[in-house]
Amino acid sequence: MRVIFMGTPDFAVPTLTEIIGQGHEVVSCYTRAPAQAGRGLELKPSPVHRAAERFGIPVFTPSTLKTPDIADQIASHQADVAVVVAYGMILPQAILDIPELGCLNLHASLLPRWRGAAPIQRAVMAGDAESGVCVMKMEAGLDTGPVGMVERLEIGPDMTSGELHDALAPLGADLMVRALAALGRGALRFTPQPDEGVTYAAKIANAEAKLNWARPARQVHDLVRGLAPFPGAFAEIDLGKGPERLKILRTALAGGAAEPGILLDEDGTVACAEGAVKLLQVQRAGGRPVSGAEFLRGARLGAGGRL
Repeated sequence: MRVIFMGTPDFAVPTLTEIIGQGHEVVSCYTRAPAQAGRGLELKPSPVHRAAERFGIPVFTPSTLKTPDIADQIASHQADVAVVVAYGMILPQAILDIPELGCLNLHASLLPRWRGAAPIQRAVMAGDAESGVCVMKMEAGLDTGPVGMVERLEIGPDMTSGELHDALAPLGADLMVRALAALGRGALRFTPQPDEGVTYAAKIANAEAKLNWARPARQVHDLVRGLAPFPGAFAEIDLGKGPERLKILRTALAGGAAEPGILLDEDGTVACAEGAVKLLQVQRAGGRPVSGAEFLRGARLGAGGRL
């Protein structure tokens, strides 16, 4: 089939690659415009942008999809279907109506749970036991369209959002090409999402990343792994030069009890409201990631100290 691909981050690249590998003709690629990055603030194309250029696919980076000229441009590609994977822009109804076979979206959750921008992180932060990917036929609402195919994946108790992302990306790519094959032979059936179980995965706010030791250890652990590797949960500490952020990259559930925030040993076990967590990997601003024990030795903190 003739396919328009719309996507932006690393998560979308395996799907683009697999679609091409299965022999579909990707006639154009729409992605977010290059953004400033690095110390020199040079414009950096998105991962999808770079991948599309490697395949010789025309790339478009409109700032909006709501103008008639963009609709005319998309229609001019004469595509059978549009595939959307973490594009980052809302498609208006005028665009959704253009491809003859509609617009398919690959969403990284088990819809209707975690509609919205950050489904992978929200699933881990909430302590969900499983996640997955859905192929959905897009409509004007936010991730409200009927679902055609689903693949489920267990979330391990210590799995980070980065690890879940890396597991779901190839799983989603395989699911989408299977959905396209079924669509091409008229065998893809869509089921409306249930009204029950709807949750929304809002973007991660900076204030959410600050750890509160006065919460149960399980909640602290889930927040850390849900925000790893980016943006990273953090604790505020004072090592004699005023408060500074200590990024907490990885933890493990541990035993012990004390006032929340108190160090239980020299290995980095911190008491929470219920139970404790062990700091497996932390990072000071401008420093490299180190084990919790190594950090405490350098900071001259031991059992009885406070984070």
